[in-house]
Amino acid sequence: MNAFRKIRQVGLGVGLALLMGMASTSTSFAEGDQPANGDIQAPHTADNGAPANTDTYSADEVRDAATKFFGSSSEGLAKAIEKAFADHGRPNAYIAGTEGGGAIVVGLRYGKGVLQYKGGDSQKVYWQGPSIGWDFGGNASKVFTLVYNLRSSSQLFQRFPAVDGSLYVVAGVGINYQKSGDIVLAPIRAGVGLRAGASLGYVHYTREASVIPL
Repeated sequence: MNAFRKIRQVGLGVGLALLMGMASTSTSFAEGDQPANGDIQAPHTADNGAPANTDTYSADEVRDAATKFFGSSSEGLAKAIEKAFADHGRPNAYIAGTEGGGAIVVGLRYGKGVLQYKGGDSQKVYWQGPSIGWDFGGNASKVFTLVYNLRSSSQLFQRFPAVDGSLYVVAGVGINYQKSGDIVLAPIRAGVGLRAGASLGYVHYTREASVIPL
């Protein structure tokens, strides 16, 4: 019992430290990106309201952006991107960011990043939510999220339940799907940040950072 209490205290301490660190640091923008104060729109849409093909990312463009973001390429990353394109086609935006969390079976996850439309504007976004896993302690990781059918950033600021059974893991890289209406988010995580808990529960995306994961 004493050993378990010590593990639990360490895990909660690590999770709290990660949360405090994320709350006190700001997201860095790539050269040419500017944070937007208000909601941003997808550059164009087709007659049916869906993003026009010229304003969506190709598989090569996503691979290049993800490789640059993670700092290296791997078979796992290529397979995860291939899986997303096979399931949902071409995304019209992506979110590049970081997240951290702590867990003792049930934990919390907090993140921040930049929503980027192809050839369009960028905007800061934050997210938080519960996670479930079987590990102790905390972690921090980069997350590259493919975004589908998002016409305006205002549509992003809501809760996205994870799609049951969507977690796909290959060679140390995992991808799962979050869906609300016809909007689909596909977060890609690698290495130390990969946890089974990332595929369970929901994630709440917000305009401002929040310590309340509701």
